[in-house]
Amino acid sequence: MNGDVSSVCHEVPEPINWESAYNISSPVLYQRSIYDDQPNAHKRFMEKLDARIRNHDREIEKMCNFHHQGFVDAITELLKVRIDAEKLMGQVTDTNRRLQEAGREVTAQTEEVICCRIQQRNMATTVEKLQLCIPVLEMYSKLKEQLESKRYYAALKTMEQLEKVYIPRVSQYRFCQIMAENLPRLREEIKEISMSDLKDFLESIRKHSDKVGETAMRQAQQHRTFNSAIAKQASMGHYTKPVYSLNGRTHTHNGLMIDDNTGDEDEADEEILTAQDLVDFSPVYRCLHIYTVLGDRETFESYYRKQRKKQARLVLQPQANMHETVEGYRKYFNQIVGFFVVEDHILNATQGLVTRAFTDELWNMALSKIIAVLRTHSSYCDDPDLVLELKNLIVIFADTLQDYGFPVNRLFDLLFEVRDQYNETLLKKWALVFREIFELDNYSPIPVETEDEYKLVVSRFPFHDAEIEKQDFPKKLPMSQSVPQIYTQVKEFIYASLKFSESLHRSSTEIDDMLRKSTNLLLTRTLSSCLQNLIKKPHIGLTELVQIIINTTHLEQACRYLEEFITNITNVSPETVHTTRLYGLSTFKDARHAAEGEIYTKLNQKIDEFIQLADYEWGMAESDGRASGYLMDLINFLRSTFQVFTHLPNNNNDHASMSGKVAQTACMSACKHLSTSLMQMLLDTELKQISMGAIQQFNLDVIQCELFASSEPVPGFQGDTLQLAFIDLRQLLDLFMVWDWSTYLADYGQPTSKYLRVNPATALALLEKMKDTSKKNNIFSQFRKNDRDKQKLIETVVKQLRSLVNGMSS
Repeated sequence: MNGDVSSVCHEVPEPINWESAYNISSPVLYQRSIYDDQPNAHKRFMEKLDARIRNHDREIEKMCNFHHQGFVDAITELLKVRIDAEKLMGQVTDTNRRLQEAGREVTAQTEEVICCRIQQRNMATTVEKLQLCIPVLEMYSKLKEQLESKRYYAALKTMEQLEKVYIPRVSQYRFCQIMAENLPRLREEIKEISMSDLKDFLESIRKHSDKVGETAMRQAQQHRTFNSAIAKQASMGHYTKPVYSLNGRTHTHNGLMIDDNTGDEDEADEEILTAQDLVDFSPVYRCLHIYTVLGDRETFESYYRKQRKKQARLVLQPQANMHETVEGYRKYFNQIVGFFVVEDHILNATQGLVTRAFTDELWNMALSKIIAVLRTHSSYCDDPDLVLELKNLIVIFADTLQDYGFPVNRLFDLLFEVRDQYNETLLKKWALVFREIFELDNYSPIPVETEDEYKLVVSRFPFHDAEIEKQDFPKKLPMSQSVPQIYTQVKEFIYASLKFSESLHRSSTEIDDMLRKSTNLLLTRTLSSCLQNLIKKPHIGLTELVQIIINTTHLEQACRYLEEFITNITNVSPETVHTTRLYGLSTFKDARHAAEGEIYTKLNQKIDEFIQLADYEWGMAESDGRASGYLMDLINFLRSTFQVFTHLPNNNNDHASMSGKVAQTACMSACKHLSTSLMQMLLDTELKQISMGAIQQFNLDVIQCELFASSEPVPGFQGDTLQLAFIDLRQLLDLFMVWDWSTYLADYGQPTSKYLRVNPATALALLEKMKDTSKKNNIFSQFRKNDRDKQKLIETVVKQLRSLVNGMSS
């Protein structure tokens, strides 16, 4: 059996030819044949396939029978080895147990050695790492100390070393990462702290700018005073004119050093302070360095300039009541000067924080604002003393900033506008002075009791009259007390105007021109206006007007002395080409002409007042045989009035002719006005009827007027010149009194006519008034032949007069 099995098992089966067994040498063709449409092809395929499967099963069985014996032998040998393996396992286990027991102590000691070696290695590593970390920690500790002590610039340098040198060495440690994360935050804190310090500095400098400016302006004023003193001494040959000033000491052409302190000993010993002495600029420097290190300098510069521009605008805003006191202007100027002194220091002490272009822009903006503010506020000022102090402040202000390199030409141009304002305030002040002088004047000649009184008057006013000087005391000077007072006040005005011209860096010729122009304004506008207003006042009578004429005459003569006075002050010869002349002559002439005109006007007004008192009975049958009372009073008034004109100045031929002309003109004007008023009374349209008796009474009044004219109330008239003022009335009255109509009508238009001055229209108007009266008073005249003839004559004359009037009109 075994033999069979082994023979079977060792028989090697033949290899199976799958392609032939299945006949699949052409699988594609075979598959195609399966699915062809041949009948029972699928069934035949399945039968063949089953046969092929059975064939394979037999071959597999043969293969298993062939290898079965070898498998049985291998199992038998494996069972034998199992026993030996169990023995070996027991021996190994026993050996291992004995080995473990023997090496237990060695193992314990070995573990201790290993732990020791590990600790040594860790310690060495730790020391090595600590040596790398300790400098980092030390630098960080140093950074904290610097921050606490506010040494921010050094702290930034420490941070830079930490970032670039120390932290990269130990960047793997967590604490280093924390440090690295904290450094940007610390930088921001430093920026914020430094910016806060800068803000505190800006706030502080805004509060202390006035102190800085006050110090700078005081030094500039001392320097200007010193230079002025040196210039005066140089003109005397003692010193050489200084060229420039440096650090409070003046250098001259010869190289000598002269102390720039001219005040008291205390002022001389006072230390000259600068902006750096008064202000701590360290916050600015520190903040600038910090932002530079942080690479954010542009941000800092932009912020600083923006804030300073805002502060500049605040500084340039004046107080509402600044114009009321000089202290308001001084504080305003001090703040501005302090601001720009600080900016000038920053410009020179830092590199690029502010530039010259930036400061120039600020200054140009400030200068425009300053000029606008000063124009506005100075216009509110009506006190010349305050305007003068303002001018001095502007000069010191300009000199101070000019020393720091800022252009100030526009400020000096502004001073010319302020000068005009100053002159206006002076003119207003002197207008009040002149008005008060005129109100207090008694308008009578100045009485002089003694020679001392005479010398006192002459010392105040340049009066010279040989005839009056020969007279014994007491005597009277022709002008009233207002004349020397006016002359003195004009000189005081010149002195006041001169004060403004000081320190304006102008030549003597320009100053002379300024004085003459301002004096001309005083004479031609202020004094002239006061005189005109005085002349127009109702309470000024004829006597006062005569005295005003006398006063203006003497003031006119004194104008040349005012010219000499200005020349002595300015040392400018009056023969200079561009020298302005004083216009006082025309001023006083105009005032005198106005006074003369007012005399004529007041005379005429007085005549009108007397005329209004006339009370004629126009229907009277016969006259009273004497002149009217109102007219006699009027004539007496005129006689007494014209006696006043004997007081007019006549100490020389010019004044004598002038006084005679005024008196003659006044007298002629009064007579003409009286004649015209009487003529208007006759021809008044409201007067409807006039009797012959009224004509006769009116004729008596005119006769008195003619007698007054012929009595020569004012000397100087030639022949019957004055009587000619009444010639129109005389010829008209003669025509009606004589009833000489035939002669009038026959000779009308002839140069030799007896009634040449009688106008046909005038005669017609008066004749019609008499015609109506004849009709009313002679009811039965038509029954009397003479009356009828007279009435016919009147009607005939009226017709002829009307034809003459119509002929004239055509």
